[in-house]
Amino acid sequence: MKTAASVAHAPVPRADNRLPGLLDAAARRFAERGYAATTMRDIAEGAQMLPGSLYYHFPSKEHLLVAVYEAGVRELDEAVAAATARLTEPWARLEAACTAHLETILRDSDYAQVLIRVLPHDVAPVAQRLTDLRTQYETRWHTLLAALPLPPRTDRGAMRLMLLGALNWSRFWFSPEGRHTPAQLARKYIVFLKDSHHAR
Repeated sequence: MKTAASVAHAPVPRADNRLPGLLDAAARRFAERGYAATTMRDIAEGAQMLPGSLYYHFPSKEHLLVAVYEAGVRELDEAVAAATARLTEPWARLEAACTAHLETILRDSDYAQVLIRVLPHDVAPVAQRLTDLRTQYETRWHTLLAALPLPPRTDRGAMRLMLLGALNWSRFWFSPEGRHTPAQLARKYIVFLKDSHHAR
């Protein structure tokens, strides 16, 4: 019987030049169909591999999901880090972070979509690992919000969760042909946050 402990201590995937294509295929299937509805056969088909060949790289679908999650977190984190690297003003840094996050999830990045669509509690054997990866990314946002000049009693944790929730939800209604670009939407989020606290 497979347990969370056995998943957490499984061997590291083997290096192979087909690994990037395999991860791309897995991310695409997970993003399109969700984790539960995707089979290893589906992923193998997308990667143009034999189903049995997947197990050369990953012992289970759960381990493959963790690898996709890691790539998705890295993609978002690097985008936000690059966008904020040369900025010092707290509100400007937060706006740049929002823009980078939106641009990443709205450009049809399969990896970022998996982070939004597949939640840790959906996959019990690796729930803690997935939660840790999400927390790792949210730590950057904790730092960004901690630097804002807000009233002392502001619940910055709740603000972070609501902001990330709003950013992620945009994938369900955003249209490239719509009135706003990701950067314009990010600006609106920041204006709303500023106005709500200045009105106190």
